[in-house]
Amino acid sequence: MIIEIAVLYVKLGQENQFESYFKLASQYISAISGYISHQLLKCLEQENKYILRVHWQNLEDYTIGFRQSPQYAKWKELLHHYYEPFPVVEHYQEINLT
Repeated sequence: MIIEIAVLYVKLGQENQFESYFKLASQYISAISGYISHQLLKCLEQENKYILRVHWQNLEDYTIGFRQSPQYAKWKELLHHYYEPFPVVEHYQEINLT
């Protein structure tokens, strides 16, 4: 499993509208093969800061399956204009410590 992390800074004053559009956009990411789950976390100290965490079966499910899909175009249209600056998206894998 791969965990995608993106720190999102939403333009000040647009947080409620962003959250509403994010709910709508969630249908597009969840329709992708290899998608497992996602969470949007809101920072308590900084009202316009969020963390998006997405679980994928593998990296290609994101890089090819999602980013090259018609669903991504809809996701982008709904959400990308809210970000300032544009987020860095990184992917992680769990390390077995036992």
